[in-house]
Amino acid sequence: MTVHIASRLATLPKPATIAMAARARELRAEGADVISLALGQPDFPSPPEAIEAAYHSAQAGDTGYPPIPGQKALIEAIIRKFRRDNAIEATSDRIMVANGGKQVIFNAFMATLEIGDEVIVPAPYWVSYPLIARMLGGVPVEISCAEEDRFRPRAEVIKAAITPKTRWIVLNFPNNPTGAILEKEDLEAIAGVLREAPHVLVMCDEIYEHLTFDGRRHLSLLSVAPDLADRILIVNGVAKAYAMTGWRVGFACGPKTLISAMVAVQGNVTSGVCTLAQAGSVAALDGDFSRIEVMRQTYETRRNRVVAALKAIAGVTCEMPEGAFYAYPGIASLIGGVSGGGRVLTDDVAFAEALLDEAHVATVPGSAFGYSPYLRLSCAASDAQLDEACERISRFVEKIRPA
Repeated sequence: MTVHIASRLATLPKPATIAMAARARELRAEGADVISLALGQPDFPSPPEAIEAAYHSAQAGDTGYPPIPGQKALIEAIIRKFRRDNAIEATSDRIMVANGGKQVIFNAFMATLEIGDEVIVPAPYWVSYPLIARMLGGVPVEISCAEEDRFRPRAEVIKAAITPKTRWIVLNFPNNPTGAILEKEDLEAIAGVLREAPHVLVMCDEIYEHLTFDGRRHLSLLSVAPDLADRILIVNGVAKAYAMTGWRVGFACGPKTLISAMVAVQGNVTSGVCTLAQAGSVAALDGDFSRIEVMRQTYETRRNRVVAALKAIAGVTCEMPEGAFYAYPGIASLIGGVSGGGRVLTDDVAFAEALLDEAHVATVPGSAFGYSPYLRLSCAASDAQLDEACERISRFVEKIRPA
């Protein structure tokens, strides 16, 4: 018997970040000395207070089914976080906890998208936004954020992309993969466009909010335009700034009716989030903020050395990331050449694959993020690994010859 697979999955690709990491693991298993810069995985330990709190929660017997929206203690910690970090006053009926930020996005799209509804996604984008929208019958509408604009979406471009079918616009800043951030004037201009399009919801993915550089600070659209509160959904979680990727705790702040619908979706998909992970997240959110500052400073130092090394490579460009922990070098002038191993570098996918196979450095091609020819490199690795990776990339580029 042949198992029927739903047609909605026929054109759904595997996320490129996961695919490249998997290929890197295969090469390692074969004995290759691979440096993987493909995943956005912090290389810091989870906060000890989070681990301790999760342990005590288990010892106390808090191992039953949790409330679907989230446990009271965590919801209250999230409310404190929004007040402290974003000058946003939230109430418990505007908060929900999910199994990672990705489930928040799924819940929101599942709760709101009808077949054919459009989701505006500025490119470069994190790979999951258009994939989830498409899986649920939505139509991703990509708008380009040019390198000369520091990878920021222009308000007039957003305005031109809005149609009567537009349901969402996604704003992920600090951005994965470019590290771009939005300044107050950017947010005010976007808010002006949104006021003219009252049918459009806004998803603000702020998972990298604490990782900003050069004295910059993240600003939330909701704090800049509180009059749009009934249309803004903030996506966040403990994965990045708290180095708790495996704990799978994301959370959202949004309009009451939307949050209620998202809770209904989650109740029929996964139910609530692991109680022990929730206890650890309370401790992290209320914990020692100095650990985040150490991470932030470390990533800023790494960013500086990686960007300097990449810019020193002939044919490579690299805009200085303003946040997150990635670099997004451009390789346009190298496309069309032939690698030292004889591979024709037809696009950034071929470039990334050749770089991995020949130089044993795993990156992600920019086409996966809707904007090529670029590569995404994670700076969440040791200084020694980053230096060696950049040196390998330099040697790889030196061997490229004309076709």
